[in-house]
Amino acid sequence: MTKHEQILQHIRSLEIGNKISVRHIAKVLNVSEGTAYRAIKDAENQGLVSTIERVGTIRIEKKQKDNIERLTYAEVINIVEGSVLGGRNGLYKTLNKFVIGAMKAEAMMRYVEAGNLLIVGNREQVHKLALEEGSAVLITGGFDTSEEVKQLADKLELPVISTSYDTFTVATMINRAIYDQLIKKEIISVEDILIPVEKTDFLTTSNTVEKWHELNNKTGHNRYPIVDEELKLHGIVTAKDVMGVSQFMEIEKVMTKQPITVTNQTSVASAAHMMVWEGIELLPVINQSKKLIGIISRQDVLKALQMIQRQPHVGDTIEDLVTRHFEDVSTANEYTFQLEVTPQMTNHLGTISYGVMTTIVTEAGSRVLRKHKKGDLVVENITLFFIKPVQIDTLMQVKPKVLEVGRKFGKVDVELYHQDQIVGKAMLMAQLIDR
Repeated sequence: MTKHEQILQHIRSLEIGNKISVRHIAKVLNVSEGTAYRAIKDAENQGLVSTIERVGTIRIEKKQKDNIERLTYAEVINIVEGSVLGGRNGLYKTLNKFVIGAMKAEAMMRYVEAGNLLIVGNREQVHKLALEEGSAVLITGGFDTSEEVKQLADKLELPVISTSYDTFTVATMINRAIYDQLIKKEIISVEDILIPVEKTDFLTTSNTVEKWHELNNKTGHNRYPIVDEELKLHGIVTAKDVMGVSQFMEIEKVMTKQPITVTNQTSVASAAHMMVWEGIELLPVINQSKKLIGIISRQDVLKALQMIQRQPHVGDTIEDLVTRHFEDVSTANEYTFQLEVTPQMTNHLGTISYGVMTTIVTEAGSRVLRKHKKGDLVVENITLFFIKPVQIDTLMQVKPKVLEVGRKFGKVDVELYHQDQIVGKAMLMAQLIDR
């Protein structure tokens, strides 16, 4: 086990809520502070710890995908750029909902429950009542609270946080963070579909080609990762590599070294692009230390992509905004779509943004290619070679024309019009994937 892995294992063994520091980790595990810092950053990326300015790094419970939209109080502090007045030991806890305290104390308390976050101004009596109900407190306007409230917060392990922002701004910031989390929840990553190493067939560097044939007869598969005794990935071997080779040849001599890999945080869309671009059927999944943690197959990736298309979306992205306004007005002679330019699609000048223009071209090109050939596709190249400013509330027509479509490749010319005047012209090329 590497020092990096030892530190991660040590962090996982700590109780939820424990404070972690680079200096302490370096001392306890006898590693350099640089190694400790890198491992803590990796733990943060994995959702094992959370770092808060002026507080430090604390061990938190790793969120499951089904409750990713729930924020911890530690995350709230980072969102609102706040400071902790009391209850630091409860920073790892998650909040169920937030309540804005803009009424009399008696009326307000009817809405405050355990696991809430009460957003309120400098009303010390309300701070105390909220804590007694099991709710954390976020004080807006940069105000402080009494020593009695701070001591109660420490005793109940419920954070009392202060921020310089006003109540409306704070509520908007937290809402935006929850919304972003909902969008992240919809993104399927490799860890959601990988076949874990315990269920993966692999070969070791000490095996011969004979072992490949044994596995091939047993599983019917013809691609296997090659690892050493510590499961560190060294290569991959396919039927092409062992064709015509003696069964006594060492597998290490015929394998493909330095294969293309992904991590468990890689998005499925990125993995699909790699597989299509490189023409490969299997990708090893590795961790930071290049140890094999599983594999993903092209079939699993395509199934996941098709599942994404059928899922209802909760958090809207810019792409969702554009596609929702896309209306098919095609005739028998030509494909035509139209959409109205909404304020969210524009830049600071009030004209349609280049990013939205690219999304429009992608959506129109993808739709028309799917009408010609059923299946999934990966956009490979978009060239915008003519563009004119298009302002808010403009009704645009989008006219894609298929120039070429083959078994694995498609090319589309896309023209954008406003009042019969051309305002944009682009070329889209995509690789087509059979289902």
